[in-house]
Amino acid sequence: MMLVLMSLAVSLVSCIITHWIYKWRNPKCNGNLPPGSMGFPLLGETIQFFAPYRANNISPFITKKMERYGSIFKTNLVGHSLIISTEAEFNHFIFQNEGKLFQCCYPKSFNEIAGRDNLVSAEGSMHKYLRNLVMNLVGNETMRTKLIPKVEKTICKNLQRWCGQASIELKEAVAKMEFGFGAKILLSYSESKSSKNLRQAYADFQHGLISFPLNVPGTAYRKCLQKAVGIIKSILEERRATPETRNEKDFLDLVIEEMKKKGSLMTEEIALDLLFILVFAAFETTSTALTLAVKNVGEHPKVLEELAKEHEAILRNRKNTDQSGITWQEYKSMTFTHMVINETVRLANIVPGIFRKVLKDVEIKGQFQELNSSWIVMVCAPAVHMDPKQYDDPFVFNPWRWQGQELNSGSQTFMGFGGGSRLCAGAEFSKLQMTVFLHYLVTKYRWRVMKGGDITRIPAVMFPNGFHIQILEKNMIPEDAAAT
Repeated sequence: MMLVLMSLAVSLVSCIITHWIYKWRNPKCNGNLPPGSMGFPLLGETIQFFAPYRANNISPFITKKMERYGSIFKTNLVGHSLIISTEAEFNHFIFQNEGKLFQCCYPKSFNEIAGRDNLVSAEGSMHKYLRNLVMNLVGNETMRTKLIPKVEKTICKNLQRWCGQASIELKEAVAKMEFGFGAKILLSYSESKSSKNLRQAYADFQHGLISFPLNVPGTAYRKCLQKAVGIIKSILEERRATPETRNEKDFLDLVIEEMKKKGSLMTEEIALDLLFILVFAAFETTSTALTLAVKNVGEHPKVLEELAKEHEAILRNRKNTDQSGITWQEYKSMTFTHMVINETVRLANIVPGIFRKVLKDVEIKGQFQELNSSWIVMVCAPAVHMDPKQYDDPFVFNPWRWQGQELNSGSQTFMGFGGGSRLCAGAEFSKLQMTVFLHYLVTKYRWRVMKGGDITRIPAVMFPNGFHIQILEKNMIPEDAAAT
């Protein structure tokens, strides 16, 4: 009798597990879902998605899915049911229906770390409110009147310090420079004057950014929750408790003023979310793009020649010979530089996916889809940026492909800075920093690669061996060359 009961129990458990696996692999939908596979229960296909691969290529995971299922397919990543779109037309449709059929959405781990009311994930009036605050910091007028000289001063100081050193690891050096500048204009934070290591906290944040949201001691996710937000909060509390009189207000002062206003949307929780994500955005993506720009330009002599030609012409054409800095008009006139930046961003694909939550019934390629709120659509920009139907020789670095094209906004085939109404608020500021850096690099210095430069993606861009270069003044002879 006992054996019979045990057999029945085993059979029942087997049936339950089989049914659970079947439901996992065949999610409920009142319509025809795109083809695809959901992977293993709970884990989905996360491991395959995060498998490292060489840069300047489409993820093997995405490539295999496209070959098997077409340009739009379903899967499951980090615990979320996803429909991944690699089709330019449908991606454009998604961005054009922001707030109607789709809503900005990121994995639970991102929202738990960055805050549910962060600028990236906020919706509607809250997003508009936060975006307007940010534009006070990095809008065109502020950049033109205040930020250009500050950016120049920071870049010139660092290039001068790096010049003549045996070698610098460029990604780390630029990230440190960008972090210091961003933290200063946002929080008046100085790493040398603070006991709080804010930059290390952000390194932990990056490692846990798109992980399973396991709030357990020892995980990168838990470290993010405890360290980074805690440091930002302590800085906010100190400022509110002992306000200082500064000649020039930083962004934190603006946020605190907003918190004091009667009926303001700004709460302490929203302030922390906003400050946290802005500090991260201020350095990580720009430093990666700038490192890739230097690498690409250095590997293409004709591009370097054309870039130097444009910037030397800027210097020659100045009517005021005493002018010491770049003007806004000069910045806007650097057409080839902007082409180099767009091409760098197109190939870089720093953001592997842009996520939108499904709000209403959606028609995909002529088929009606009734998706519930558990479904998320991931716009896969890299697949479009590397599509030979959209770009000739898509894996080749060719800034001239942008000649005569719009350089300052997104399009159906270019989503390097997002798309639609949620185009990155700091896109122009990021371009400004890259432009100023390249201006001084090509007019005053030259560089050579010492070692490294290999790139892998996981899917974020990584330099496993670093990118070590030596920067010299244009008339300086390297010691090893002089010795020969």
